[in-house]
Amino acid sequence: MAFVVVAQYRCEPADVEVVRDTLLKAREGTRAEPANLVYEVHSVVDQPGAFLLYESYVDKGGFEAHKVADHFRELIVETVWPLLVERVVTFAEVL
Repeated sequence: MAFVVVAQYRCEPADVEVVRDTLLKAREGTRAEPANLVYEVHSVVDQPGAFLLYESYVDKGGFEAHKVADHFRELIVETVWPLLVERVVTFAEVL
């Protein structure tokens, strides 16, 4: 059963370029993961500094593998997360 992650990130306007560029780099590495089905990065209209990520994996185990990938640690945990002022994540399974 596919496992879905919807992440809402918000950063300060001064950090938008770094966060956007880093999320796009993370997209490349994530899409190369064998269990990744979809990884999309969106900027939220009319909300400067807001991003929406939509991710889908073949199953929860695929997402767990993603969380321990080097590119996730380096790009998301160490680079993006420290720049965020808000982070909301929703997990779901496809019915």
